Amino acid sequence: MQTEKEKMLSAQLYNPSTQELDDERRFAQENCFKFNQIPPFQAQLRLDILKQLLNKFGQQSTIMPGFWCDYGYNITIGDHFFANFNCIMLDAAPIKFGNNVFIGPNCSFYTSGHPLDINQRNCGIEYAYPITVGDNVWFGGNVVVLPGITIGNNCVIAAGSIVTKSIADNSIAMGNPCRVKQSK
Repeated sequence: MQTEKEKMLSAQLYNPSTQELDDERRFAQENCFKFNQIPPFQAQLRLDILKQLLNKFGQQSTIMPGFWCDYGYNITIGDHFFANFNCIMLDAAPIKFGNNVFIGPNCSFYTSGHPLDINQRNCGIEYAYPITVGDNVWFGGNVVVLPGITIGNNCVIAAGSIVTKSIADNSIAMGNPCRVKQSK
């Protein structure tokens, strides 16, 4: 029989209200809180927390304060990554960023979702699908990326977009819902 964490990590419906998952979210919340309280001149302390919290934190990468995640261990960040203020990553499933990814302020990446069936939803179960972002991607401010999305290499996602479908390599995409407006 699978644990709820095993179900979560294999994109099945799962109950997030188990002691194991509660403890793991609490660990992430405590570390995000510490990270967000560190003065700007203590950059190494911030980096140490991110390296402890995240699965991988690439070389010459930066996350500005106002960062929150669910677990941390499902987040993989490539080299030369930058996330501006107020970035949220709900990482019940893996979130993977390639190299040279730049994220504007107030962006959110949600792997978690809830069933449309009211009876399932009211039972408190949810699902989580991974998000994958390629290399050389730029997100304008206030972008939301929903569960199960892949964004290819060399893309620009315009400010205010809500990404509900995957975006192919070499695309400029924008809107709600986000649509490709130009391919390079």
